[in-house]
Amino acid sequence: MAEAVDSPMTISQRLTRLVADAESDTVTLAWVLDQLHARAFGLFLLILALPCCIPFLYGVPQVVALPLLFIAGQMVLGWGKPWLPQKLGERRVATASLAALARRADPWLRRVEAVSRPRLAALTRWPLDQLVGLALLAFSISILVPIPATNTVPGIAVAVVAIGLLQRDGILVVLGMILGLVWIGTLLFAGATAASLILAWIGG
Repeated sequence: MAEAVDSPMTISQRLTRLVADAESDTVTLAWVLDQLHARAFGLFLLILALPCCIPFLYGVPQVVALPLLFIAGQMVLGWGKPWLPQKLGERRVATASLAALARRADPWLRRVEAVSRPRLAALTRWPLDQLVGLALLAFSISILVPIPATNTVPGIAVAVVAIGLLQRDGILVVLGMILGLVWIGTLLFAGATAASLILAWIGG
């Protein structure tokens, strides 16, 4: 289940601290998860989602989407603490990439943190956070789809939901879910339309 923020550090400061604590040029996802402690669900979701927010970035979103899918599934199941199997936990990311990600995310994270506050907090706790996990599962599947530009919008949606979970801000959770669900609906409509046109062309 989602955890509340239990430290005076802001989210952006926590990301910077994570990079500072790295002891080598690369770190594993298991190491990252171990550093997050009580904030694990929300902050780990955010760390996995941030690379997906970058437009036209290929490869990395598909690498992090599978762990993201796994963590979202654990939310659906109501697990109190996230866990990664060894194969996923051994995936490595460059410390420099984490540092660059923290720098790029810092300005907008600060802006979002400035306006967020505990609201509709029931959405960030069991059992309602299991419904949030279902939406995150759908967004993660969308990120996995190897089609250009399909990762950015669901990545932003996951990031907004993750911040909402961290801040216990149900409004942010709802906004992130709406953004992601509208995007998936758009993809489905576009896919159905394209399939109909192809079938009509073949039939014609």
